[in-house]
Amino acid sequence: MLAAIIDAPGAAPRIGDIELPPRPSGHTLLAVLAAPLNPLDLLIASGSFHSARHESAYVPGSECVGVVVESDSFEIGARVYAESHASPTSPGPLATHVLVADADIVPLPGGIDPVEAAAIGNSGVAAFLPLVDVAKLTAGDVVLVLGATGSVGQLAVQIARLRGASRVIGVGRSREVLAELGADTVVQLVEGEITDSLAERIREAAGAVDVILDTLYSQPLEAALRSCAMHARVVNVGHSAGPTATIAAGLLRGKQIAVSGFAGLHIPLRDKRSALEWLWSELAADRLRIPVTTLPLDDLPTAWSAQARSPHAKHVVVHSPEESESA
Repeated sequence: MLAAIIDAPGAAPRIGDIELPPRPSGHTLLAVLAAPLNPLDLLIASGSFHSARHESAYVPGSECVGVVVESDSFEIGARVYAESHASPTSPGPLATHVLVADADIVPLPGGIDPVEAAAIGNSGVAAFLPLVDVAKLTAGDVVLVLGATGSVGQLAVQIARLRGASRVIGVGRSREVLAELGADTVVQLVEGEITDSLAERIREAAGAVDVILDTLYSQPLEAALRSCAMHARVVNVGHSAGPTATIAAGLLRGKQIAVSGFAGLHIPLRDKRSALEWLWSELAADRLRIPVTTLPLDDLPTAWSAQARSPHAKHVVVHSPEESESA
């Protein structure tokens, strides 16, 4: 079958042929319909991810929607959502077919677009669970989203609004993208701006903030923390602005701020299922949207480079059922 292949840490993907092993008990063979390209996939491939590094060649990918081809647990022909933990011994879903443990599969609701369902999975969970389960977002909270123009951030803005936030402030590079998604106020990041200046602009735009969802870390978080209300809840889900931040102890204690980290990779799919079902329900009702750029597998190396530049749309590799069956 055709698959994307990462030959070594830091290498760009190439398209080649691989052979899947026989399906073991407790696993399902899927013909892939849609496989998103996530920042996580690039981070793992770079060799710098904190939880996974692969020295040997492997097929990347972390999630997909597919059609069941062989299974002891799921109906043949059913459409399902699947998580994948790609490694040299377990090829990921950036391919025409993938083997997935049954515990990492959830049936897809009827009437939902498979491309959108796949695109909203990883990113949607990374926005929903930190806001709802970790930060305990309640109606009336003022929510600040750092990195709101990325896929996680765009969804976080919409989720916060749907879950009853009184105001949602988006901080990111593109004012137009944030305004279109329903942010009440937008703070545009400016390259080279000093922390004091950014902190003042956030304070003027946001006032006192109850919840911060942070996909950036580093200087933007340092600036945003100065706008925290008493007992604010801060959840970090990424560090695209840098791996370190300096946080004044007096600020943490003085406002009794709770700071948490979230990594969906370490959470089993069964604990994400209710979040996924909520996301898919809102998507089907046209209350959530996620910009998607679709592409064939052959174009993945180009999309890989584009993803590294943090586009405002999710890249999703798509296959028609006919292509998957003949691969």
